[in-house]
Amino acid sequence: MTRPAADLVADLSGLNCPLPILRTKKALANLAGGQLLQVTCTDPATPTDFAAFCKQTGNLLVEHWVEDSKFLFLIQKRAD
Repeated sequence: MTRPAADLVADLSGLNCPLPILRTKKALANLAGGQLLQVTCTDPATPTDFAAFCKQTGNLLVEHWVEDSKFLFLIQKRAD
């Protein structure tokens, strides 16, 4: 299965809570509803943080995976 291509990619490696969530919120503001954002993080708390963030904001956490000790997230912005 191939992942859908992201409309915007944000590398937030090296940032710790709460910066990955804050930068993701800012990046999502630049997207239209339904577009995809791919985020790369190194903070081990981000899987829990992003699940809660998406649930609270109504954005869809399409997929989450680990690659080379980094956490990657594919988030679909909620329809406006």
